[in-house]
Amino acid sequence: MEYSIGELAARFGLATHVLRHWEDAGLLSPARRVAGRRTYGAVHVTRVAEILLGKEAGFSLEQLRELFAAPDRERRQDLLRDQLVQVRERIARLTLSQTLLEHGLRCRHPDYQACPRFQEMVLGRLDGVDLAEALDHD
Repeated sequence: MEYSIGELAARFGLATHVLRHWEDAGLLSPARRVAGRRTYGAVHVTRVAEILLGKEAGFSLEQLRELFAAPDRERRQDLLRDQLVQVRERIARLTLSQTLLEHGLRCRHPDYQACPRFQEMVLGRLDGVDLAEALDHD
């Protein structure tokens, strides 16, 4: 199946200028042009999905271009491994945020901000204490 730029963009809820920008960035190129119009194939659907997922994982467009153009499997794995470390760190930070929010919702104090346990967790976060572990002691 072939897609126009509008059809491909619409499939992902994107504006066509986003796909043009990705073309300019070297991430996407049309299969061919027919009468000056871009056409895309099934492989491009996969590429757009990969770009979107990569952006969700924190890759910049430049990093994605490097990943897609990597000369060998080893280089691709290095790039993926580096990003995985960052994703895991982001997940850990979000998990800590989730723990604070859940405590705020469960807290029996009239104002969770006045709760000594909440204050201890917030200050502990600044000192690098694992909040999930600290809550196990509640």
